[in-house]
Amino acid sequence: MFPPRILLMRHGQVRQQDPRRFLGQQDVVLDATGRQQAELAGQRLQGLDIGLALCSDLIRAEETAKTVLRGREVELMADPRLREICLGQWQGLTQQEVEERFPGEHEARGADLAGFRPTGGESFRDVQLRAKSCLEELPLSQGNVLVVAHSGVNRTLLCHALGLDLAGLFSFGQDYCCLNVLLPETEGGAGWRVDQLNYPLGRETVL
Repeated sequence: MFPPRILLMRHGQVRQQDPRRFLGQQDVVLDATGRQQAELAGQRLQGLDIGLALCSDLIRAEETAKTVLRGREVELMADPRLREICLGQWQGLTQQEVEERFPGEHEARGADLAGFRPTGGESFRDVQLRAKSCLEELPLSQGNVLVVAHSGVNRTLLCHALGLDLAGLFSFGQDYCCLNVLLPETEGGAGWRVDQLNYPLGRETVL
């Protein structure tokens, strides 16, 4: 008998922009590939019991969660603490535009990933604190819990679980519709152990 697990997913793919722009908390829908990824993730999780589901209240996460849960009688709750990082006045801008409008900020963020806040935004430490508080409240007595969030949010939670400083935020992958499995080490979610990291649920071929 497996203990209850936290099934931490990233949402499916959204429309890519060229040149790439900072998305942050801008609300966008999944593209056609993202919807297919979510469908495939749902199929791959069919044999796994899910007692409860949470997601970010941004559309791309809600849409992914609803697709994964299709056909199940599982309560889905949207929690703003699981939103992607707020990038303030950077959102919607390219890196070049950020460098032109906010001189020195992009370099400052690279030098302090944990604590730097863009103009009007939040830091990854801020994100970690709010997202961690959400996971610590999960009622694991109901069984496995599906959590659908974002790359930045997931990375901060995984850094916490792996004992990594937030400076190592981008040292591991978080692909669209990937699955991370967390096992609580103590009752009440005071600590977690990472059982799976960036498992590719949303791809036809699993290596």
